Amino acid sequence: MAGTNPNVEAIRFDAVHRYFRKDGGELRILDGFDLAIEAGQFTVILGPSGCGKSTLLQLAAGLDFSNAGTIRVFGTEVTGPQRDCGMVFQQYTSFPWLTVRENVQFGLSHHELHQHRDWVNHLLEVTGLTGFSSALPHTLSGGMQQRLAIARTLAVYPKILLMDEPFGALDVQTRRSMQSLLLDIWQESKPTILFVTHDIEEGLFLGERVIVVSKAPARMLFDQNTAYPYPRVEDLRYSNRFKEQEKQLSQLLGK
Repeated sequence: MAGTNPNVEAIRFDAVHRYFRKDGGELRILDGFDLAIEAGQFTVILGPSGCGKSTLLQLAAGLDFSNAGTIRVFGTEVTGPQRDCGMVFQQYTSFPWLTVRENVQFGLSHHELHQHRDWVNHLLEVTGLTGFSSALPHTLSGGMQQRLAIARTLAVYPKILLMDEPFGALDVQTRRSMQSLLLDIWQESKPTILFVTHDIEEGLFLGERVIVVSKAPARMLFDQNTAYPYPRVEDLRYSNRFKEQEKQLSQLLGK
């Protein structure tokens, strides 16, 4: 997957409003929300449940619509599903009747499959699934199923990865392993990543840029580059600076 040019806007939200009808009134999720994300940037959005984090991902992917305002992906207004965007969800999403390899290459046409066989093999290798390429998804552990979801998403060369709490259902050890894998993939090919989580430690460890939003309607409470060097090492989680910033963000979120 080719990297994208820095200083180019990958995603832009301009005065975006999103509300839903509820009990005869309106539930406002976004109320004039603005955000610009550079190509190749790893951006994390932290916020409480129901604040609109997932809505932002769905809007960027073209899977939902705004009531007002505009969303652009690489300068083009979003009016429907975006091939440039790949989504990874918290729930494991795979086709249970297909093998691991068949799942990974599902989004490729017959012509693309022949052309990009080496890329599929590479994804199986970096996600540790080469030895399970003929297995069915139900035989895999939770961490392996999420690795499969990531590999399948990357197989179609998305310029943008939209990740909705993808490691939230995993145990701590597996989650940290998946975080390291994701950082390795990002550093190798530099897709734009917009990663949503409510886990402060996870957000700080992964993100090049960390944004904290309030409860709905979402407004930005914090927006900074983390300034921690890459590659990130496990010891970072225990550094005084990291712990202090974790405490600061916890206070913002009211935790």
